[in-house]
Amino acid sequence: MPSKKAPNPIDVHVGSRVRLRRMMLGMSQEKLGEGLGITFQQIQKYEKGTNRIGASRLQHIATLLKVPVAFFFEDAPGTPEESHGIGENPQTTYVVDFLSSTDGLALNKAFVRIEDPKVRKKIVELVKAVAGEDD
Repeated sequence: MPSKKAPNPIDVHVGSRVRLRRMMLGMSQEKLGEGLGITFQQIQKYEKGTNRIGASRLQHIATLLKVPVAFFFEDAPGTPEESHGIGENPQTTYVVDFLSSTDGLALNKAFVRIEDPKVRKKIVELVKAVAGEDD
């Protein structure tokens, strides 16, 4: 019995960037799907990387999400930076994963609305203390 092929890492990365940007805009999968003339289930498959996004569809997604197509390939595995020994920064991957989560996005949106830099610094100190991280 043939085993199911794993998604290509580039397709997974591009899909995660679609999800990140969609969530940053507060757009639902259904709304993005409507703009593309497809179902939200298809958007789910794109975001997981199980279905590849064609070039014309990616251009349409970029237009709807108000980003250049290159946005979806930033920090992608196998990019020239990676082949030169720089590699994908685990910190960058962690940040993208965090911002792709509902809580991470909500926390980030609320945090950037805080105007007083002293208050922001105190919040960072509080979060570090709760996490048990010492300076």
